[in-house]
Amino acid sequence: MATLRVAKPGDKLRVTKIAGEGQVKHRIMNMGITRGSEITVMKVAPLGDPMEITVRGYELSLRKIDADGIEVEWMSEALRYGVSRPKPSERGSHENAD
Repeated sequence: MATLRVAKPGDKLRVTKIAGEGQVKHRIMNMGITRGSEITVMKVAPLGDPMEITVRGYELSLRKIDADGIEVEWMSEALRYGVSRPKPSERGSHENAD
């Protein structure tokens, strides 16, 4: 499963799991990042840390180390792979269309 750390600006994601335990997990959940939350990645700093996301209608800056513990799925595979790039499962399926 992918983590929030690998997301790029413009990606729309859904949280599937928050890894870890104790204070760090509790702090992330208190910021509104819970399972099922929808996240949009707004910006990533030039050196990659921190990243700015929108969650529950507000903007939040998150460190890479915290983002690495948040498992996500893309809201749409089209957003993940781009409109012109087919999903891996669809590669070659258009060759026999005739």
